[in-house]
Amino acid sequence: MDRPAADTPRKPARVRVPYEASGRYVTVRGEDAPRAGRGPVIRYRVEVERGLPYRGQEFAAQVHRTLNDPRGWGRFRRVDSGPVRLSVALSSPATTNRQCLPLNTGGDLSCWNGSRSVINAVRWAKGVPQYADLGAYRQYVISHEVGHGLGHGHRSCPRRGAKAPVMAQQSKSLGGCRPNPWPYPRSAA
Repeated sequence: MDRPAADTPRKPARVRVPYEASGRYVTVRGEDAPRAGRGPVIRYRVEVERGLPYRGQEFAAQVHRTLNDPRGWGRFRRVDSGPVRLSVALSSPATTNRQCLPLNTGGDLSCWNGSRSVINAVRWAKGVPQYADLGAYRQYVISHEVGHGLGHGHRSCPRRGAKAPVMAQQSKSLGGCRPNPWPYPRSAA
C-alpha cells in the first residue's frame, strides 16, 4: 500500500500564490545528511524565490524527506554552498515560465531546465485533480523533476490500472494508470 512519508501532512495548508514574485532565488541555509545505506551521494541545493508565501526550511525539509525516502532515487545530501549536481527551486508561475523556456508551461507546469528542478508554486499549493492527496502530489513532482536531473526521460502508462511510472507526466494525465509518486514504490519505507 502506498502511503505518504510519516511526517508528510495529508492536507498541507493551502496558501495564495502570486503569479509573479521577485524572480530571484534564495538558497535555503543549512545542510541535511543522506539516508543510511550504500551507493553514491548526490549533493543538491534547495532554493525558494523571494516573495513566495512559503518558508524555505519547510520546503527544504519536504524535498529532503522525499529524495531520501527508500522508495526514492537514492541518497541525497542537501548543502547550501559548494558544488552541487542539481538544485530544486520553488518558483512563481512567471519565473517558472522563464526558467522552463523553450517549454511552454502555461504558468501551470514544473520542469527540469538543465541544472534546476523548477517547481511551480501554484502546483505546489493546489496539486492536480488526479491526485486526491496533495502531500503525495508534492512527492511526485519532486521525484519527477529530479528524475529528469538524473537523466530519466518521460514514460507512459504500461497498462490500465497499473501504478504510473514516476516519469510519466502525471500532472497532465494518468493515462489509465493510478497515481504514484515514487521511482521504486515497492521498496520498504
